[in-house]
Amino acid sequence: MRNNNTNERLVVLTSHFTPSTSMASEKEAALAATPSDSDSPTIFDKIINKEIPSTVVYEDDKVLAFRDISPQAPVHILIIPKVRDGLTGISKAEERHFEILGRLLYTAKLVAKQEGLDDGYRVVINDGPKGCQSVYHIHVHLLGGRQMNWPPG
Repeated sequence: MRNNNTNERLVVLTSHFTPSTSMASEKEAALAATPSDSDSPTIFDKIINKEIPSTVVYEDDKVLAFRDISPQAPVHILIIPKVRDGLTGISKAEERHFEILGRLLYTAKLVAKQEGLDDGYRVVINDGPKGCQSVYHIHVHLLGGRQMNWPPG
């Protein structure tokens, strides 16, 4: 489907919830990850370049959104910028990243609507080892399709 006002392409796909990652393994993955500001390709760069398959639910010239392979909710989508530009995590954000940070959050809203999350959802950005960040390419988690709890977990 095409939205003529903003030049974005929406792709409607179905979802199946199969939780397969525990919080313990998420923590282990984050602690094992290497925080880096380098330009070495991440798994997300490989997904952007179509070297690794993914289930894309939204794509425009700036961002890519795809289903998480270890969903933590019935709907769990990752939204990433197509160009990292040193933005490995939110703590690395600089003024030059202002536009892409807004684009990531706006895309979360578009995808939530596309996914039918009219009754609410959660948007999460993990940052650093203690924030359980396991891929050092900024990304937004869109979670929904069930009642979220606070505190999380």
